[in-house]
Amino acid sequence: MAISAISWAGLGRITAAIPKIDAFDGLDNRPKKESSAVNYLIVGSDTREGLSRAEIKRLKVGGTEVAAGKRSDTMLLIHISKKRDKAAIISIPRDTYALIPEHKTSQGKIIPATHSKINSAFNWGGAPLLIQTFEEMSGLRIDHYIEVNFVGFVRMVDALGGVEICTKKDINDPKSHLVLPAGRHVLDGVDSLKYVRTRQFDGLGDLGRMKRQQEFAGAMLRKATSAGVLLNPITMVDFVNSALDSVVTDKNLNQNDLLTLGKQLRNLSASNVRTLTIPLKYYNYSKNGVTAAVLWDPVLAPELFEKIKNDDALIEKVKADPSASPTLVDKFNTGSAAENPCKG
Repeated sequence: MAISAISWAGLGRITAAIPKIDAFDGLDNRPKKESSAVNYLIVGSDTREGLSRAEIKRLKVGGTEVAAGKRSDTMLLIHISKKRDKAAIISIPRDTYALIPEHKTSQGKIIPATHSKINSAFNWGGAPLLIQTFEEMSGLRIDHYIEVNFVGFVRMVDALGGVEICTKKDINDPKSHLVLPAGRHVLDGVDSLKYVRTRQFDGLGDLGRMKRQQEFAGAMLRKATSAGVLLNPITMVDFVNSALDSVVTDKNLNQNDLLTLGKQLRNLSASNVRTLTIPLKYYNYSKNGVTAAVLWDPVLAPELFEKIKNDDALIEKVKADPSASPTLVDKFNTGSAAENPCKG
């Protein structure tokens, strides 16, 4: 009881210090809330703002003169079921072909709706425009928004004592500066950042990177919700404090929401956490001046979103049959966050 009381008091101080934004500013005619399930939009921002020269050198990402502003390096939809017994981590390809809604620039100039890649929405209008773009494309309603930048990601991994991953291939990516032999590795924060950003070594580009991000998200979730972390006040406080200067949330995400989320993740069976990618039709799509984009499958993507909206099961248990039609597992490219990438 004493530990619980201390944790509650500490969480109150921590959440008060987290920067908050009006992520839903100006958003009208939003999708209807269909159930008590919760959808979080998690964005990994590549902003260099606030990085010291030493941190830029250590992370090898270049400063604001190289990449001014911010882009959404990673976008994840986290869906937690209404019974709080299942969760899905869904990758949103940053190169998704999208119609960016009409919006205003910071100078007040109105920009008409235009086609681009979905990460342009984040670059042009931040969280509100990204949320509006995704909601209009998917029909899903986003309940909460969390943004993590480079430094926050590194610090959180380091606070956990590293995250174990397994790669079946040697990695040598000159873009991310990651050199890693095949096998199991416990990565610190810097190497973890390189791992989730690498996309040049296997010829799969962003699709390969998304797969690694899914595996890493599962591994980090297992570590963060393990008894060694949850029952260790020092580790837990270090983990949460590591995000203070580098995490931004929507203004409605309060202490109770964060505490509830933590309890939900703690009580989830690892086998009930699935990783998915939005089904794609084309992988090198070009239209309306947009090139090298990916196009969502016009049939399977809406089917996935409808199941999420209604909080229906995303996976049907079926017997393997080589001659059968694709199952939901095949169609949505699902996996379990508990699965070991080196198993077998």
